[in-house]
Amino acid sequence: MSPLDPAGFAAETGVSRETLARLEAYAELLAQWNERINLVSRDSLRDPWRRHFLDSAQLVPFIPTSARSLIDLGSGAGFPGLVLAVLGVPGVKLVEADSRKCAFLREAARIAAAPLNILNTRIEDAPAHPVDVVTARGCAPLDRLLALAEGFIGPQTACLFLKGERAAEELTAARRAWTIAASFHLSRSDPRGVILSLEQIARRGDGWSGGAEGGGA
Repeated sequence: MSPLDPAGFAAETGVSRETLARLEAYAELLAQWNERINLVSRDSLRDPWRRHFLDSAQLVPFIPTSARSLIDLGSGAGFPGLVLAVLGVPGVKLVEADSRKCAFLREAARIAAAPLNILNTRIEDAPAHPVDVVTARGCAPLDRLLALAEGFIGPQTACLFLKGERAAEELTAARRAWTIAASFHLSRSDPRGVILSLEQIARRGDGWSGGAEGGGA
């Protein structure tokens, strides 16, 4: 598969020229900073527009139009949360424990004109409050991730997690402790990856009676 260039990303996502220019500035900064601190793997920067930017942007269609708050756990270099903020998702908050990565996130948000808040803290120490959407990529196995996200999950919260080949196994393991309405959607950026969409999330015994598991394409 040949690398995706900015024009190809724009064709895939339909972003405006102005938005693409903001993302290009972000991508340039990522390449510069990655020489000094380990933000993403060097191999992934051979195809950043597919591996990072499209991977993040593909979540947009799954975010409810009514959503006004989104928290991205373990944001790292800003994927997917910072990209989603650039694409117009409102009320984005990034949680990242590494202070060097937070310095990068602040500069990337500035040059990309991304309206968001950055919390330099461990996820466990972030102030708990229900949000409309929780996102994460490569943060932790699903059972651990749901425990980390629990303080941000309310009755109407949707979780969108970018997962790899073991997503189904992770979901099976998580269901030992959680009731979840789940659907899988094939990744547009990685044929081995999926978007795991979760709703009606509750610890077993917390009063939710369960729901049907859906599928996605």
